[in-house]
Amino acid sequence: MIGSLTPTIPPPWNHRHLRPTRPSIKCESGGVPLTKQGHRFFSSLAATADVNDPATANRLIKKFVASSPKSIALNALSHLLSPRNSHPHLSALAFPLYTKISETSWYNWNPKLVAELIALLVKQGRYDESEALISQAVSKLKFRERDLVQFYCNWIESCSKHNSKEGFNDAYCYLSELICNSSSVYVKRQGYKSMVSSLCEMDRPNEAENLVEEMRKNGLTPTLFEFRFISYGYGQLGLFEDMERMVCEMEIEGFEVDTICSNMVLSSYGAYNAFSKMVPWLQKMKTLQIPFSIRTYNSVLNSCPEIMSLVQGLDSVPLSLGELAKILNEDEALLVQELVKSSSVLDEAMEWNGSEGKLDLHGMHLGSAYLIMLQWIEEMKCRFKVEECVIPAQITIVCGSGKHSSVRGESPVKTLMRKMMVKMKSPMKIDRKNIGCFIAKGQVVKNWLIPDGGGE
Repeated sequence: MIGSLTPTIPPPWNHRHLRPTRPSIKCESGGVPLTKQGHRFFSSLAATADVNDPATANRLIKKFVASSPKSIALNALSHLLSPRNSHPHLSALAFPLYTKISETSWYNWNPKLVAELIALLVKQGRYDESEALISQAVSKLKFRERDLVQFYCNWIESCSKHNSKEGFNDAYCYLSELICNSSSVYVKRQGYKSMVSSLCEMDRPNEAENLVEEMRKNGLTPTLFEFRFISYGYGQLGLFEDMERMVCEMEIEGFEVDTICSNMVLSSYGAYNAFSKMVPWLQKMKTLQIPFSIRTYNSVLNSCPEIMSLVQGLDSVPLSLGELAKILNEDEALLVQELVKSSSVLDEAMEWNGSEGKLDLHGMHLGSAYLIMLQWIEEMKCRFKVEECVIPAQITIVCGSGKHSSVRGESPVKTLMRKMMVKMKSPMKIDRKNIGCFIAKGQVVKNWLIPDGGGE
């Protein structure tokens, strides 16, 4: 236990439902892309320094910090502090790396970075170092209440991301005490906001819901943020009745169900393969004129095992919407049907003018990129068949070069597109000037898609 405060929150809420693992495309560090210099530094540490050999590790850290610009050094530290960094065996070196960085002339004390470091140290059981950092932070910020609450918020959110129960309870106590003693509406609202979201991150949405009632008693009206997080928190545990109840309460409070909320609901259903609930929700979105987004596609298609198997296997992937519909089971076919009925995502992803026809696949996971590609081909065929159609000088597909892929420089979407191009005997080739794009002349693409000229 850190500090002298005793947690006042109830024990963690347990339920038989476990949060499933869902397929996704993440950058290597789970949100903190690592620079090339950082890669070399960590490779050097892993090759020549044992975590239990502090002398060698400190020598390499000292050399790296001394020879690196501010942005490179801070990027490496942020990578180690991430709960999903790709070098977990080196996470014990986060504190000595921070210590060296803090000694540089360019370093400015950063409360968010310190909060993340404290969360990691507590998880590692390094209480002396974490206590010292907490005392330092409180001393610096005690007369600046808004800055102090932000530090506590960063701390509790970092603990929840690390799933550190002990650290979470400690941060919760500090934050609760500050809220209780403060007369500032801003401080109270920010504190409650972080406690609600962090409780949901820790799979304790019922406690977060109780906290909302506490907010009301203290004169604070819950916002859309709290309703979203609690409904999603229930959904991630498979408690759909509670999730749907929270969505209804949100609407009763006057908040409209939007794309973000809908994507959370779809993601929750998808995590448990609740296809029978996903189709009606997509239909509800259309009825309420809630626009689909790339995340809508990602949330739906990531939950479809047949589609994910196709795009990951690549060899037998269908090359048209018609072919795809024939081989999918009924549940997945209905989901795809509902997605392609709406052209909003395709419209946002594509440009069409005299100089260029472009399809931008950024932000799309494999299943989404695949389905949008099939839709795009159908759309191009329709456009090229119209006599008055403006034929772009160049056709471009932007799929990225893999900077944010699980393996840097290897883009799964690019690999999928390349396979599809070869199987379709497409004239589109990788752009020499930008390896993250496929290009071809517009007229050449038209001749490929409409070989007879396309007249009606």
